[in-house]
Amino acid sequence: MYQPDPESAQPSRDSFSVVCLCAEWCGTCREYRNGFEQLADQFEGVRFLWLDIEDQADSLGNLDVENFPTILVRRGDWILFFGTLPPQVSHLRRLVETFVEQTPEESRVYAISSLERSGWQNDADLAGIGRD
Repeated sequence: MYQPDPESAQPSRDSFSVVCLCAEWCGTCREYRNGFEQLADQFEGVRFLWLDIEDQADSLGNLDVENFPTILVRRGDWILFFGTLPPQVSHLRRLVETFVEQTPEESRVYAISSLERSGWQNDADLAGIGRD
């Protein structure tokens, strides 16, 4: 279910969160948002959050979002994806489907299987995004 307030729900240690980091001034973001919200209805148990990087700038620390939409997908404590996607919801749908199909152990292995993904796990600016 779509949750516009990033502080409105408390995820469990194994829950999925999909966070879109965008900005209201961005036309691409405004066009993408409706599809993002509709996609949230298709994934029961997956927490979808829309985070305006300007409204939430204080909570993002030194995180630099260069392109939109920037997506973060996490499963419990593990960040599985952080980066930009083409602004077609079908790309995000497939990404979420892939991660939801993983077992918790597969997600853990995936999260640390590359230098980049391992770095996400220890990035203080990413630590709280999509969590409680």
